[in-house]
Amino acid sequence: MRRIFVIRHGNTFASGEEPRRVGARTDIPLVDSGHAQADRLGAWFADEGISVRRLLYSPLLRARETAQAIAAATGHAPDGVRDWLGEIDHGPDEGRPETEVLARIGAAALARWEEQGIAPDGWIVDAEARLAAWRAFFAEQEEGVDLLVTSNGAARFALLALGLPPRKLRTGAFGEFVADRDGNVRLVRWDERP
Repeated sequence: MRRIFVIRHGNTFASGEEPRRVGARTDIPLVDSGHAQADRLGAWFADEGISVRRLLYSPLLRARETAQAIAAATGHAPDGVRDWLGEIDHGPDEGRPETEVLARIGAAALARWEEQGIAPDGWIVDAEARLAAWRAFFAEQEEGVDLLVTSNGAARFALLALGLPPRKLRTGAFGEFVADRDGNVRLVRWDERP
């Protein structure tokens, strides 16, 4: 049996700070609460006694810092970067407050992204390539536990690759998939925070 944990990095905004759309072009570190979330994730995986086979992460600093905290707690060094785990590019909305993004793209476009994974006009998302990468990863005939540290924008494609509707993955949360020997993959849980 194979277990796959899709983990969203910790917070990148401090409490009270106005959230912004940060994607592939905004490489910011975790804030204090994000480091605490990463530490809780690491402690949870260590306390569960999960023997990690691979710990992979996206190219961005926030994912790397989260992966490093998990590595420190579990004793399993990070195994490297996978570009397909990287955040999407929000195009003209990169770095803008959510209120401005909503005003530009409209509620219907944001709902299509949240509910169907259809990117709004101007966002740069190669959905087919991302779906293919997730499907190829799910199809690997391996045993053990894989931890994948990514972002909300990228994580949604894990669900879409299995024909499931996308759902938000909060910072410091994870989802779990199980793959059997016949290659059947099922979602066990989503958006769990330790």
